[in-house]
Amino acid sequence: MTKKVKKKFIEYGVTGTLLLTLFLTGLHTEIFGFIQRGVLASGAFQPDVEETSPGVENTNPKADFSMSLINSKGETVSMEEFRGKVIFMNLWATWCPPCIAEMPGINDLHNSIKDDDIVFIMLSLDQSFDKAKQFKVKKGFDFEVYRPAGGIPEMYYSQSIPTTYVIDAKGGLALTHTGMADYNTDEFRAFLKKLK
Repeated sequence: MTKKVKKKFIEYGVTGTLLLTLFLTGLHTEIFGFIQRGVLASGAFQPDVEETSPGVENTNPKADFSMSLINSKGETVSMEEFRGKVIFMNLWATWCPPCIAEMPGINDLHNSIKDDDIVFIMLSLDQSFDKAKQFKVKKGFDFEVYRPAGGIPEMYYSQSIPTTYVIDAKGGLALTHTGMADYNTDEFRAFLKKLK
């Protein structure tokens, strides 16, 4: 074996060992999430907020309010209870690096909007809801976390997470965004307030 081949073998071995260690310890989610948070800070990932013209009728499809949720206190909550409010619903999981990357911004958005007419549903898709609750506490997030109490309506099926849905106060699905995004912007806050 030549020196060059030995060097490459050692480099691949060290890299492979490092990656394996990250995955086995679960640290990969935090590290990849941290890197992706830096990408979000660049402003490259913004939700597409379409402007509607005054006087134009709202053509958003009607949202499905049939889903039941369980919050971190173990209480069952029907989405129907939020009808008439603007709903920011984010599907996420603790094992998803892009989900972890956008969470601090969502928490900042949540804290900057002190409005009873805007509700945040952070819907965990983790198999263990306790893991999601512990994650929220560990990170110091102020929003409530939920899990589905049963099935998720077809309207909210997504092939990937994070996926975010925004429902306007009239019950229309105003936004669907698949993938991570920076929601903590003045433009997005204005968009949410317009939907009331």
